[in-house]
Amino acid sequence: MDRTAQALGLAIGLGLADARARIPDLLAYDADPHADIDWLERLADGCIRYTPNVALDPPEGLILDIAGGAHLFGGEAALVAMIEDRLARAGMTVRPACADAPDAAQAMARFQCLPGADEAAAVRRLPVAALRLEEESETALKRAGLKTVGDVASRPMATIAARFGAEAVTAIRRLLGEAESPLTPRRTAPALVEERRFAEPVAKTDFAFAVLAELAADAALELEELKCGGRRFEAQFFRTDGLVVRLRVETSLPTRDPKAIMRLFQERLDGLSDPVDPGFGFDLVRLCVPQSEPLAASQLALEGGAVSETQMAELVDRLSTRIGRGRILRLHPQDTHIPEQVQLALPAVEAPPAAWPEAAAGEPPLRPLHLFDPPQLILVEDEQPTEGPPSRFRWRRAFHDVILSEGPERIAAEWWRRKGGHEAGKGGPTRDYYRVEDARGRRYWIFRHGPKADWFVHGVFA
Repeated sequence: MDRTAQALGLAIGLGLADARARIPDLLAYDADPHADIDWLERLADGCIRYTPNVALDPPEGLILDIAGGAHLFGGEAALVAMIEDRLARAGMTVRPACADAPDAAQAMARFQCLPGADEAAAVRRLPVAALRLEEESETALKRAGLKTVGDVASRPMATIAARFGAEAVTAIRRLLGEAESPLTPRRTAPALVEERRFAEPVAKTDFAFAVLAELAADAALELEELKCGGRRFEAQFFRTDGLVVRLRVETSLPTRDPKAIMRLFQERLDGLSDPVDPGFGFDLVRLCVPQSEPLAASQLALEGGAVSETQMAELVDRLSTRIGRGRILRLHPQDTHIPEQVQLALPAVEAPPAAWPEAAAGEPPLRPLHLFDPPQLILVEDEQPTEGPPSRFRWRRAFHDVILSEGPERIAAEWWRRKGGHEAGKGGPTRDYYRVEDARGRRYWIFRHGPKADWFVHGVFA
């Protein structure tokens, strides 16, 4: 309830009919909790210009951990005034409060009307509603004559716990700063941050990108000192109206090359459906490195050429940035003998190159290059063989006469992965695989499976 509404005689909990009786031309809108949370998250993202530790306190609160950083803005009072002024320009009414504990700051912002002699006295003057207990517990406290936090804190904690539960004791201790009040920041603080603030807003996106390139160079120097390279980079452009424009890129290998980083950001910028709108201008540009990995000095070949792995990684990074990280995939081997589960497709920028086992020289491959998912049923023309593969089968409306075969290779279910272990694995699917060659020289990977001993083709050799 803001001051304008209070001056008109409105109050929290007032019925709509009573409110319209007092103010006939009152406009009423349906509540939209999802839009409220979205707006609160946008405000939280705008407040990370002051501290990386910003947490949500739904439905209408934000918590900023400014410990150790208030002096950068001229002290707590100056920082609070700066936040109030910025949010007021966005049409927001702010009730700030500073305290040593997050719970105390939340309670003072919501319930404190007159300042106390000190923080401890101000907290003790708060109503019991500041404990944020269940309605029944709050009503019971008031009926017992305990109307303020100080009244409750003056009673033995064992008595409070026995009557109102351990939650009441924990809430009191958090308000008084005697217990930890852990915060869950909306965004995890990155390992490395470079930023540039402007005395006057910058209205040109090209200039903001030029500043971003300078920040990338500064970040590269720090990464070099740490002997690390970044895997993920995030550029944040803070507009004067509180909106934060974010661009994120990632690399398949750690890097600290400013030119390569800026190429990826340019690819991301070119791929946006809507260009980056500076609005009334950017007043802060920040470059974050959320993820980094050890990176030694790059080694060139004797003839001066770059390592091919680096060139491949740069190509993967550019393509993933341009068309999407989920479009460029890399296969990784899995610890299983089930053919269709032996590899897993992961985004190439997320998964490093894997070492695949090489076949022995001169030996035919054990597995085909192409597997069918699911395996395709084939019809056996001759009598069902008890041992060995069929001599003739039909697949895709064509007959195939088997002239050479090799096998069987029996592949059973992974009973150890099943609930119940070996006993649960009994009776599971078992396949007998054969590598066969038809009269035309084509090679297939077929198997017999199921209670009816049906035959399937699982893959085709090159």
